[in-house]
Amino acid sequence: MPRTQSVAIVGAGWSGLAAAVQATLDGHAVTLFEMARHCGGRARDVEIDGMRMDNGQHIMIGAYTEVLRLMKIVGAHADPLLLRTPLEIRDASGAGLALRPGPPLMALALAVARHGTWRWRDKFALIAEATRWAVQRFDCPATLDVATLTRRLPHNIRSELIDPLCVAALNTPSGQASARVFLRVLRDALFAAPGSSDLLLPRAGLSAIFPEPALQWLRGRGAVIHASTRVGELRPDGASWWVDGQRFDRVVLAATPSEAARLAGPHAAPWAQLARNLPFEPIVTVYARCPQARLPRPMLALESDADKPAQFVFDRGQLGGPEGMLAFVISGASVWVDRGAANTTQACLAQAAHALRQWLPGPLHPVQVLTEKRATFRCIPNLERPPMQIAAGLCAAGDYVAGPYPATLEGAVRSGVNAVHALS
Repeated sequence: MPRTQSVAIVGAGWSGLAAAVQATLDGHAVTLFEMARHCGGRARDVEIDGMRMDNGQHIMIGAYTEVLRLMKIVGAHADPLLLRTPLEIRDASGAGLALRPGPPLMALALAVARHGTWRWRDKFALIAEATRWAVQRFDCPATLDVATLTRRLPHNIRSELIDPLCVAALNTPSGQASARVFLRVLRDALFAAPGSSDLLLPRAGLSAIFPEPALQWLRGRGAVIHASTRVGELRPDGASWWVDGQRFDRVVLAATPSEAARLAGPHAAPWAQLARNLPFEPIVTVYARCPQARLPRPMLALESDADKPAQFVFDRGQLGGPEGMLAFVISGASVWVDRGAANTTQACLAQAAHALRQWLPGPLHPVQVLTEKRATFRCIPNLERPPMQIAAGLCAAGDYVAGPYPATLEGAVRSGVNAVHALS
């Protein structure tokens, strides 16, 4: 775009805020519209039982380079906001996989070799399979699912490592999840630069990590922010667009898929239909509290099955939150949404009473169940996602837009940055 163009960004989640920051950096005049009172989309703070908590537990990893870049730009310094640790997928007994700092391939090989409960032939099978993926440049047919991709691995490797990684990264069970996307995540997280696999655990509210600093940064540079404002209509004018009667040179649709489809539908019906047809998968977070409870690590893996819903538990007391507050995360949670919040809560409490019994000095008391029914698109093989380009001067941004990544904060931020670059 020529310099100093007017850019409207519809939606102030992480993708919309990333687009607004990038457009401002590129020298454009930004107007941001958000229909909610608060910015941040699905990754923001909410009030729970009189406390500020996250709208579901999120994690990031060292490979989130665009998130970290924009955080630095807007003055949200990572060190106090994110607890950085080498990747660990351990249970309450300490068993599991733990990577140490260093070259990623060597760190993974050493972590597998040190695993205390896997047999050596199982370890060799995992290393051989990972080597095969590397030789194939972490690519596979688009029709393949993760369960099929990993069928040669021993059952315990799949149940203790592959399945939790898959559902955490793609929010889709391995039997339904895209193997191609899964391999891309593994490539960038486990086989890229040193530190790319590190866990970045928020120890401040999600709003403080990016949305609030981004808004403050944007206001300080003259951006116009319209909160509690739902855009009613887009109308084209050549490559320019009218947004509720106000003319802009370019527009980025960073709203939810349904809102973006509503606005784009009159001008790009096939694009809107793709957005409407996306399948979605829920995530449920169960917050529960036990005074004086403290887990051995801020994040623990949990054995999950038909009766044990949560795959991970987070000790919020070690992450800047109230002492004794635990967050149980259930990804790929369609079955548990159907069972209802009460049954899900009771199943989580029973799961915790067994798996965490030595770390709980008393009973866990439920605090809140947060259900995000459309948390992410279901990352299935051959899924056709809406492209970034909608029409001349109109682009889409969001974690659901076509790209190599599943629905993650990094995917959302990259999409927002790329949408601004694409508006030529």
